[in-house]
Amino acid sequence: MKVFNTLTKKKEEFVPLEEGKVRMYVCGPTVYNYIHIGNARPMIVFDTVRRYFEYKGYDVNYVSNFTDVDDKIIKKAIEEQVSAQEISQRYIAECKKDMASLNVRPATTHPQATQEICGMEEMIRTLIEKGYAYAAEDGTVYYRVRSFKDYGKLSHKNLDDLQSGFREIKVTGEEGKEDPTDFVLWKPKKEGEPAWESPWSEGRPGWHIECSVMAKKYLGEEIDIHAGGEDLIFPHHENEIAQSECCTGKEYAHYWMHNGYINVDNKKMSKSLGNFFTVREAAEAYGYETIRLFMLSAHYRSPL
Repeated sequence: MKVFNTLTKKKEEFVPLEEGKVRMYVCGPTVYNYIHIGNARPMIVFDTVRRYFEYKGYDVNYVSNFTDVDDKIIKKAIEEQVSAQEISQRYIAECKKDMASLNVRPATTHPQATQEICGMEEMIRTLIEKGYAYAAEDGTVYYRVRSFKDYGKLSHKNLDDLQSGFREIKVTGEEGKEDPTDFVLWKPKKEGEPAWESPWSEGRPGWHIECSVMAKKYLGEEIDIHAGGEDLIFPHHENEIAQSECCTGKEYAHYWMHNGYINVDNKKMSKSLGNFFTVREAAEAYGYETIRLFMLSAHYRSPL
């Protein structure tokens, strides 16, 4: 069986780390609204990949997370005057209903970021001790991108090109960075935000560290397949590789699989652009099975 590996940009024979077993991590949604059909595509595509592995006789440990602490969740909570936890729990429940209707089987484990904060602290501490990360005066912890010589190997981006791009978009409040390309591992809380105690500041983890920690906890330091939408290749998956491999000294994921975008009027569908359809809206018009068939009617890597 061959898998197209984003890392090498070619089809490769699939050889598992452990015979007869597949360790697979798929980035799940940030839960602040009903899932849209763009969120549903990786769910359906990689559910199908998992089923095929099982059909071939593999025992698949399939982990897909819920990002339940995020700026968008906090914004929604403030709008509704409820807690961020109430928003995330509500939409996790709704997402699970939609997944069941789409015949997407539950993951072996569905970890939630807020329940894994201790592991995130531990990984950040390790990265600081090894010299790959540093704490700024305001309590933000940054990852030193230039300390990882292989940075850019997944997205095939060049650090110097990135450097010039970042220089144009230097964000205010990031004066504590040693280098514009460094990214956040931990950020201090703002008024009214959920926060956790840490050695650096009362605050919350950056997005990228969450997946690294959950993959490591439930699948081990090396995994077979890491998957998600192609919009995650950079910076999310690139950053996951950097921090995981610097932490463990091992290859993080051996195969990377990414599905293509769903386009609406030739633009990528996204909540931020407002050009999205929720799974429920589409299902009212066409039914859930039709959505699943539609998603699988095109090659998973091509836009739809």
